[in-house]
Amino acid sequence: MLKESLRMSWQNVCANKMRTFLTMLGIIIGVTAIIALITTVEGATGEITNQFAALGAGKVSVSVSGTPLKRGLNETDLEKLAVIDNISGVDPTVNITTHAALPGEMVDNVRVEGRSASYFAGEEASVEMGRGLTRMDMDRYSYVCIIDSELRSALFPNQDPVGEKIILSGHTFTIVGMLEDGGSMDVMSAMMGGSSNGKAIIPYPVAMRMSGSNSVSSLTVYLADTDLADDTITAMEDVLNVIFNYRDNAFSILNIDSLLDTMDTITGMMTTLLAGIASIALLVGGIGIMNMMLVSVTERTVEIGLRKALGAKPGLIQMQFLMESVMLSLMGGMIGIIVGNLVSALVAHLIDLPFVMNMSAMTLAFVFSASVGILFGWAPARKASRLNPIDALRSM
Repeated sequence: MLKESLRMSWQNVCANKMRTFLTMLGIIIGVTAIIALITTVEGATGEITNQFAALGAGKVSVSVSGTPLKRGLNETDLEKLAVIDNISGVDPTVNITTHAALPGEMVDNVRVEGRSASYFAGEEASVEMGRGLTRMDMDRYSYVCIIDSELRSALFPNQDPVGEKIILSGHTFTIVGMLEDGGSMDVMSAMMGGSSNGKAIIPYPVAMRMSGSNSVSSLTVYLADTDLADDTITAMEDVLNVIFNYRDNAFSILNIDSLLDTMDTITGMMTTLLAGIASIALLVGGIGIMNMMLVSVTERTVEIGLRKALGAKPGLIQMQFLMESVMLSLMGGMIGIIVGNLVSALVAHLIDLPFVMNMSAMTLAFVFSASVGILFGWAPARKASRLNPIDALRSM
C-alpha cells in the first residue's frame, strides 16, 4: 500500500511539471542560500583564523605605553620576564625606517627590525638561505643582518647576498641570511606597519643603539606550553606591575589564543544569523507548497471522493498528499544543495578561498526542507482525508 501511495504521489508531481518547478523554486532558493552563505562565511573565517593561529600560536604580545618616569622595558626588565616559568623566549621589537646602501647605490624607505634570537628559534622555516640571529649576536652587539627578497632584488639581483656587506643608516652590516618569500614574517610586518622598499632584521641591542633608545615598547613572548598560557600571563602581569609601580594602563598583553576564541564565538553567531535569514526563503517556499497542495486537493475532489467510496481510508489519503508535499520539498532541497555547493565553489574561486563542502550546512538544509514539507503539507493532507465522499461525488 505504501509503494502504491508513493507511485501515485510521483505521478501527481510529474503531471504538471511547470507548477511543480515553481512550487519547488522557493525551497531551492532557500536551501541554496543556506548552503552558500554558511559555506562561504565559514571558509572565509576559517582562513582568517588559520592565518592568525599561524602567526600567534604559542605567542603572547606585550605592548608598553609606560609611565612618565619609565617609558619602556630595559635589559634588566626583559631578563625578569625571561626567567618566568613556561616562557621559552622573549623577543623585543625595535622598528627603524632608514636607507640601505652599497657603494654607488642606495635604497630609501627600508624597514629595519631589531629582533632577538628567540624570534628565529620560533620561526626557523622563515630563513631561506644562511642563518638567523643567535644569542651570541645579541651579547656581542654583532653588526649582522638578514634581508628579505625585495631588498635583495634591489641591491643584489641575481646574486647570493649571504656574506656581502650592506650599509644601514651609516653602519656596515654583514648579511648572514635571507628570509623566505610569503612567510609569516612578511604577514606580520605588513600588519605592523605600511609599505617599504624591503626589510632587514638586525640584533635588537644594535637597533636600540641606532635609534638612541635604551628601552623597548613592544615584545613577543614565546610559551613552552600553550595550556599554561593563562597562568603565564598572570605571572607576567605581576612582574610588569612591579616594574611600572602598579600604574594603570602602563602595558597591555594580548594572547592570540584568547582572540581566536572570541573570533570563533563571533563567527558562530554570524553564521547562525545568516542561516536564520536564509531560512526565511524556505518558509516562503513552504507557503508555496501549501498553496499548491490546497489547489491540488480542490482539483482532485472527485478522485478523493471515488477513492473513499471504494473503501480508501482517510489515513491513506492523508499519507498520499503528505508524501507529495514531502517529495516536493525534498526534491527542491536536493537541487538546492547541489546549486548551493556550486555557488559556494564559484565564490571561493573568485575570492581565492579554499572550498570545503560543509556537511553540517547540508544536513541542516536537508532536514529543514523535509520539515517544511511535513509542516506545510499537513493541513492540505488533512483537508483531503476529511473530505465527505458524498459532497465530493456530488460535484461530478
